[in-house]
Amino acid sequence: MTYTIYLVEDETNLNELLTMYLKNESWAVTSCSTGMDARGLINQPPHLWILDIMLPDIDGYQLIREIKAETPDVPVIFISARDADIDRVLGLELGSDDYISKPFLPRELVIRVQKLLSRTYSEEAIGMISIPPYQIDEQIRTAYLDGKEINLTSKEFDLLHLFLHNQGQAFSREQILENLWGSDYFGTDRVVDDLVRRLRKKMPDLKLETIYGFGYRMLKG
Repeated sequence: MTYTIYLVEDETNLNELLTMYLKNESWAVTSCSTGMDARGLINQPPHLWILDIMLPDIDGYQLIREIKAETPDVPVIFISARDADIDRVLGLELGSDDYISKPFLPRELVIRVQKLLSRTYSEEAIGMISIPPYQIDEQIRTAYLDGKEINLTSKEFDLLHLFLHNQGQAFSREQILENLWGSDYFGTDRVVDDLVRRLRKKMPDLKLETIYGFGYRMLKG
């Protein structure tokens, strides 16, 4: 699958160099040069953050506090020109998973990222479901086909999630409405048919069965 990485580094040349190395691993990399830019991405969590501690506005320590408050399970690697033990300890206390002191070889960062991603997002990791030919990352609510993201709306993912965790179980349209929209929804149940149609179009290999006069279910296997 394609991992998403956010790199926050204010040194332009280093930012561009590290971005190039990370993209060469076929990872999707978004780079920022300020803490404010990074703050704007917190509600769109990646698989991994790489944070420089010394930034021109918000420092890496404040950023990791905000990141962990929003998405505590997303790993973070700190990079810094400071090699003091107190910085390493503080980084670990705030939730960082690794710490690399400048100067370092870009390849060293790539290797550490590879190991951290592998450890965090192994097949046994919570939140990752394989339903061939698709991979579902529940942590960031994203589905993939051959490593490419499938553009699902929030309700389409909600429906997929419902079926994935209840394979073989039949759901009436009313049950799907209540699960996805709540018991106070007063619209027509035809919205369910439209949602299933859209999900089938985007993920045609899902084994979604229509139960005529009742609703839908996902077949096991």
